[in-house]
Amino acid sequence: MRSVICVHEKFDGMWPFSADHWHQRWQEQGDCDFYRTEDPDVTLLDLVEDPASVDRLAILGFNVDDDMLDHFTALEECYAQARGWRDGHGSLDRTKARGVSFIPHRVDVYWGQSVAEFGLAMTINALRRIPQTYVAMMESHETWQYRPEGGIGKPGQRGVQGGGIGKPGQRGVQFGDTTQFVSGTLSGKRVRVVGVGSIGGRYASWCSALGADVAVWDPFAPDAAFRLANVRREFHLTELIADAEIFVTMVPLTDDTRGMITGELVEAIPGGSLVVQVTRAPIMDTEVLYRRVINDELALAADVFDKEPLPLDSPLLGRHNVIHTPHN
Repeated sequence: MRSVICVHEKFDGMWPFSADHWHQRWQEQGDCDFYRTEDPDVTLLDLVEDPASVDRLAILGFNVDDDMLDHFTALEECYAQARGWRDGHGSLDRTKARGVSFIPHRVDVYWGQSVAEFGLAMTINALRRIPQTYVAMMESHETWQYRPEGGIGKPGQRGVQGGGIGKPGQRGVQFGDTTQFVSGTLSGKRVRVVGVGSIGGRYASWCSALGADVAVWDPFAPDAAFRLANVRREFHLTELIADAEIFVTMVPLTDDTRGMITGELVEAIPGGSLVVQVTRAPIMDTEVLYRRVINDELALAADVFDKEPLPLDSPLLGRHNVIHTPHN
């Protein structure tokens, strides 16, 4: 069997490890020809010698159609992905009709695991204000003072014997979070998620496993998706939002989902809640969301924004109630 991989460096710009990993896997099964180019005008036929002898073919970052694949007369298996990362090749019906098996593009393992894990990390970091504490620790020793003010212990002493007179709700030896916004453990929190797909389903199931009360709204998903995630299905978006402590949108940005969480719905998110955004920001009315965050009504954990890169003079940057990453 002759295996061939053709990769354009525009594809490498999005997925820098995929082509070489694929090459390694196929080499373990036998010889595999590997072609890489950055020439914007080159085609498969310019790269591959004797295309009629190729049995399986991976095309990464090239536009392809039936006319091109007609030259690969012995082809049995093919994976075709156009330039960049989105599928955009021409009709391949004729190639399929002659029995070529196309390796499907598996959306479930595309980036669902990565984004869901990142969302979980952002959630926990925001609840415990880990990024803010990291910065504060470099600027002063104040963040080491766990004991209530007025204590008689030595500076920095954490023990109860060194503590002052405690007051309900203030910082103490065993409490270093903030009471202004939802904080502490994920366990016991009311997590409300929009979307139970490959990202939202994973995220929701992990929050449930950690002890959160998780409800999800997704009008297009089957009941089995909710059972698989071990979460409660909510049928009304307004009710999903009404009691949220952590509100998370995890759906793709399309014409139907843009602005899905309207300004009115954003206003309905309970004060002190945490909003997590790791798919696309314009799913929500960001003008209303950012206003509420800047007014200290909501906390925000955001990897995505309405304008990217986020301007360096954005009032969202460096806030005590915001953690942010650059669309990682």
